[in-house]
This record gives sequence, C-alpha cells and structure tokens, in this order.
Amino acid sequence: MRIPTLAAAALFALCSVASAQDGTIYPLDPIPEPNAIPLGTGGVENQPAEESWFRQWGEPMVRNVSTATLTPYLPDPAKANGTAVIVAPGGGYRWLSINNEGWKIAKALNEQGVAAFVLKYRLFPTPPTLDGLRESMNRTFSSVTPGNGDAPPPPRPPRFDLSNQLADAEAAYALILKNAKKWGVDTDRIGMMGFSAGAGLTMHATLNSKTMKLAFIAPIYGGMGAVEVPKDAPPMFVAIAVDDFLFNGDFGLIKSWYEAKRPVEFHLYQDGGHGFGMGYPNHPTYWWFEVFTHWLDVNGFLKSKTSK
Repeated sequence: MRIPTLAAAALFALCSVASAQDGTIYPLDPIPEPNAIPLGTGGVENQPAEESWFRQWGEPMVRNVSTATLTPYLPDPAKANGTAVIVAPGGGYRWLSINNEGWKIAKALNEQGVAAFVLKYRLFPTPPTLDGLRESMNRTFSSVTPGNGDAPPPPRPPRFDLSNQLADAEAAYALILKNAKKWGVDTDRIGMMGFSAGAGLTMHATLNSKTMKLAFIAPIYGGMGAVEVPKDAPPMFVAIAVDDFLFNGDFGLIKSWYEAKRPVEFHLYQDGGHGFGMGYPNHPTYWWFEVFTHWLDVNGFLKSKTSK
C-alpha cells in the first residue's frame, strides 16, 4: 500500500484512512485462505468485531485479526535451496497489507528457491464499520500530530505492546521447525522480513525473542531508531526511501548494527515514499527486491544445501 509523500509526514505505518480519490476504502468480501494454518496463540482482548476485509490503494487489506495464521508458500522442488523466510506484512498493527507486503513477496521469494511463510498476526481492535475505523484513526493520529509551526517534524510513532504479535511470530517459527523436513527447510537458514509495522515486529522478535534463532533479518521501511544489539544478532538488510516519514534522517538502527560489528547492508533510496511493497515503475525502489536477493545470494542463502 503506497502512501503519497505529502500525506506521509502526518501518518504512521500505513494507517491512513483519508478519502482521497486513490485512497478511498471499499468493503471487500473475505478472501479465501485455504492453506492458512492457525497458530493457536489465542484471541484478542476487547475485540469488538469479527475479522473483515477492505480494499485501499488497489490492494486487499484485512483487519480485526484475532486468530493468527501462517500460510506456507513453497518453491518448486527443483529450485528449492532450503532457505525459509517468515514474511510479516505492515499496517500499523491495525490492519495488514497482506497482498502487497505478504503474498506477492512470498511468491517472489519462491522464484528464488526460498520457502516463504506469510504471518497473519493478531492486530489491535478497530471499530466494526469502515466509518468507525476512519474516525478511530483520525483520533489516533491527531494525538501524535505536532502542533502548528513552519516546519513541524513528523509525529513520533506510538509505542505498542507487541506481546501478542511476538507470540504469533514465535509460534510461526516453531511450526516451521516442526515441519522443516516436510517443507524442505534448513533449520539453520530461517530468516524473517517485514514491512513497516511488520519490520517493527521483525526487529522486536530479533531483540526480544528467547526462542527464535533467526539466520538473517530484513526490516523494510520500518523504524530507524537506535537499538541495543544482541551479541549474536543476525545479518541485517534494510531498505527505505529518503521521503519516508519513518526515516527522517535517522541512521540509528544502522549505526547500532555497525558499532556492534554485526553484518549490515543498508539501501537509502532517492524517493519512493512509504509502503512501496515490491516497488513501483519509475521509482528507484522498483529494484530493491533484486538487490535483496543478491544480498541473500552473496551471504550463501540462495545456494542449495548440497552446493559447494
């Protein structure tokens, strides 16, 4: 889901519900997910509505997710190399851009011989109606939007309790371990990538999980603030655009990995805004996925287990 640059400075993590021409929200019938596996991590407290779907920016979105699932996307066995990636879509922890930042990514990874697992993690409750959702988001972001000024800085992202989301990620990782042989996964080559809020979840899992031993991570257009890096932190690939409101000139995340002497690759694109997913033609970000897969290859994650 792509947010225009002018709107980006006033929004956080794909949560715009503006009624601009190309951002209008439309109701959508639920999209079947026949291969989704429930993770059994429980529900969501004070959830006012059932899971529902809508379309915005031309993409299907799902919200009020109370039952976390994991959907496997397995590569052609002739291409499979044993590497696996947990894919976490974004949406401000209130919805998931599940196609643009989930299914499409998984299918592209399959083309590289990588097994992909789209994590449909639990979300914070939103009102039952789309009008209620819009009003709720407006209230949320008016509380973090800075006051009047000639050049106000973008709002700081609110802090979230990600206990549910971390439990979902850990359950996804455990499920992949359990089925590694059936799914053709090398348990030493399980990585995680996420987009926007999904990037935040990827980082949260990396920094806080006691059970996940990720081989690599790729937080894409997520928060860029400094963190305390674990001694055994995995190699990290980061991509974000200059005009993304989550960048705002902050290199703290990259500096943290660098100072911890952990492998890091960083791509700062000239433009692209927030939420570019697989990329858009005529923008530098259009090629980020090819750069990412080259990074995977250089680090040995695209070579089959039998390759020399």
